[in-house]
Amino acid sequence: MKEEISRILRMMEEGKIGSEKATELIEALYKKEEKVMVSYDEKALKVKVLSQQGDNVNVNIPVKVAKAFLKATGKIPIPMGEHQYANFDMNAILEALESGLEGKFVEVKSANGDIVEVCIE
Repeated sequence: MKEEISRILRMMEEGKIGSEKATELIEALYKKEEKVMVSYDEKALKVKVLSQQGDNVNVNIPVKVAKAFLKATGKIPIPMGEHQYANFDMNAILEALESGLEGKFVEVKSANGDIVEVCIE
């Protein structure tokens, strides 16, 4: 967005647009950015654990809630049963949430056949 604002200011300096038009364009950019973030926050962080013993976990947490929990506690409130897959880098997950990443970004397969998947959809 910084590049777009610079371009608008340059157009104003060159006399191609007036200050009112520049203000209107910049406001439109901010509204567009705000709209993108709102729709992203409405997506869900999904964690799926498929256990060979049948202790399956399927959790969907709104992105907005997951961000708040990670910032406040450094953890995500996910019941993992006896396996406790606690070796995830929670800072990396928070960075993924804040950067707007979508899709599957973690897939772990253990030696005993358990599978853990984390995605944002």
